[in-house]
Amino acid sequence: MAFRLIPRDEGFFDLFNIMAGHLVAAAHDLKEMFSRPAGMAQLAARIKGHEDSADHVVHDIMTRLDSSFITPLDREDIHGLAQQLDNAVDLINGTARRVLAFHIGESREPARRLSSLLAEQAEALQSAVKEIKDSRAVNTRTRVVKDLETQGDVIYQDAVSALFEGTPDPLSVMKWKEIYDKLEESLDRCQTVAIVLESISLKNS
Repeated sequence: MAFRLIPRDEGFFDLFNIMAGHLVAAAHDLKEMFSRPAGMAQLAARIKGHEDSADHVVHDIMTRLDSSFITPLDREDIHGLAQQLDNAVDLINGTARRVLAFHIGESREPARRLSSLLAEQAEALQSAVKEIKDSRAVNTRTRVVKDLETQGDVIYQDAVSALFEGTPDPLSVMKWKEIYDKLEESLDRCQTVAIVLESISLKNS
């Protein structure tokens, strides 16, 4: 019976799960920001903490990648998944920073809906990361992510169109257009993570 003289480093899966956890936490905090404007500053600080922690995990993954002789996934796949998960958390943090920078003191329904979809995407991605060795389970989760992104496109388009109805305040339009853009970009990035997960899972099934 064949056996490995040098075992594969399976610790990468634990690190991916940790990153997915930071993505979920950041997405839920962003959702709460748009539901509870009075607590925006504290929530933004928490999101920044998740972003910093995700950066540290990426560093750990890259360090581990450099020192591992045999990896459980292709090296480029490990690198790609780590970067895309990190990019998703970065975009959520960027959205939160803009809310603070623009001194947004109100909540709008499209932002609540988009951030809610984003939180659902993050949860589906977390499940997909946990099930990465099961291509069928991953495909089920990633379909959810893609469907949520499609729903987000509709909400985003309607929200931007509504900004220009009547005689709106130009500054308000600029602020909310930027926020909607970032929310939509975050949904897109989560879909990119889903595509990467599908590819990895298929190659290793």
